[in-house]
Parts: sequence; structure tokens; C-alpha cells
Amino acid sequence: MTQSERSAFRLKRRRRLKQNIPLFIMLVPVIAYYILFKYWPMGGLVIAFKNYNFADGILGSPWVGLKNFHILFSSSNTLQILWNTFWLSFLSLVFGFPMPIFLAILLNEVRKSWFKRWVQTIVYLPHFFSWVIVSGIVLELFATDYGSINKVLGLFGIEPITFLYESKSWLAIFVGSGVWKEMGFSTIIYLAALTTIDPSLYESAAMDGATKWRQMWHVTIPGIRHTIILLLILAMGKIMEVGFDQVYNLQNAGVSDVSEVISTYIYKIGLGNAQFSLTTAMGFFESIISCSLVLIANRIARKFDQALF
Repeated sequence: MTQSERSAFRLKRRRRLKQNIPLFIMLVPVIAYYILFKYWPMGGLVIAFKNYNFADGILGSPWVGLKNFHILFSSSNTLQILWNTFWLSFLSLVFGFPMPIFLAILLNEVRKSWFKRWVQTIVYLPHFFSWVIVSGIVLELFATDYGSINKVLGLFGIEPITFLYESKSWLAIFVGSGVWKEMGFSTIIYLAALTTIDPSLYESAAMDGATKWRQMWHVTIPGIRHTIILLLILAMGKIMEVGFDQVYNLQNAGVSDVSEVISTYIYKIGLGNAQFSLTTAMGFFESIISCSLVLIANRIARKFDQALF
């Protein structure tokens, strides 16, 4: 490369950098957010290897090595808590992940625009409700004494059913309420992905004699495959993160054997009993499992040429 070519290249690079300055400025708040609220708090993980106390602080507290992890996994409750967390997340993933896909595909086939908009609004609205409101709705429906369902059953002479105090029915209510609340948000994402599919593909499939169901299977689903894989990988990273708000507002002593999860354990033991080092160790272990699941899911997706990174 000659001197003139190098000068032209540097000039072109400076001009491109100057043109992109507004974009870099817009990116600064995003970078600051992740540094302050995502990366900087990672330094607090050192508490898991210390006997933390307020007087000495994070840096001054004495090192204890892996003692907190030993205490954690020598407890009989730890494995149960980990299993509950995994099981609730797994059920939510199995039943909650496919539902927005099915709903988006069905809405995509609706030809009445007013009906389509109406359904989208109805299913999207619960996403804006807090879990305090949703849990109130659940209690109004399934409570033993004053629940609407038990009142209806009472009209037929059926004894009240303790939906919220039986493990199996509580699990069904937990998963169902989660699907109902978040289904609409994911549906919007899939509907946006469906708009990228070439309409001529449907016309070609129809000319070949494909029914609506065959068009969905061979055109629609492959057309949003990238989006499905992306959201699945992201969901795998949260499989050990059961939402605190949902569990805390729905759990009770009668179902503590299936409802006690990592987030509620950290709240009760870490904040309630001030055992910060112990609960930090639990959170650290949770993060390692979540990161491992993301890497495994991404490796599997790579085999199908759908890797995220």
C-alpha cells in the first residue's frame, strides 16, 4: 500500500468515525447501564469466599475459601431447593415456550384485522400486570373459602377443593399463571418475525396442493426458526432463575416442599437471617449452572447452523 493510499484510507476512516459519532453517543447510556448494573456487581461474588460482615466490608472480611459452599451443600434443604428451582423452570419452559409460537401462527392466519388486533390486546395486557395483581386474581379464582371456582362447585354440592394447598394443583396454577401473563409479549416477537416471510412461498405451497396445516409446518415454522432458536437459547440461560415475585406471592406453608426456590431462599436466609456469604455462594452456583446451560444450548444450535455466538 502506497503512502497516498494509506492517507486516503485514514481519511476515509476518520470521516466514517465522525459520521457515526451520534450513534456512539446513543450507545453510551446502554454501555453505562451494563457496566454499573451487570458487570460492576460481579465483584461482589467474592463474598461467597469470605465470612462477610458489615464492619470489615467486602475487602476486609476474612477469607474462608470454599467453606460456604461446603456448608451449603451439606444442608439437606439445598438439593431440594435446587430441584424445585429446576423443576418449576423446566415446566414453565416446556409449557410456556411453545404457546406464543402457536398463538402467533394462528393469529397470522386470521384475516379479520379487527379481531386480530383485539386478540393481541387481550393476550398482551397481562404482561403489564405486576405479580401482586396476578396473584390476587389467582386467589380470587382458587381460594378455598371465597374462590370463584369453589363457589361454583358449591352450587353443585361439591366440597371446596384446596387448589393452592396441594402440590400438584399448585404447580399447575403456577405454570398456568406464568404462561397467561407472559404469553402475549413473546407472541408480539414471533408476529414480527412472521412478517419477514416471503408471501410467494405460501402461494407456491398452495399451488402445490399444500393445506393450511402443511403450509404452517413447511413454510411458517422454518421461516421463524432463527427467532425460535434465539429465544430458546436465552430461555435456557434463565432456567435456574424462577421469578421471585411469582413464587413469593403464590407460595404458602402447605406447598413449601415444591415452592421453595433459590430466589426465595436468598431472600429469607440472606436478608432475613443476614447470612450474606452463604446466599452469595448459592447465587454464584446458580450463575454457573445458567451459563453452562447457555453454552450447551448454543453448542447444540451450532450443529444446526443456528448458533447465537
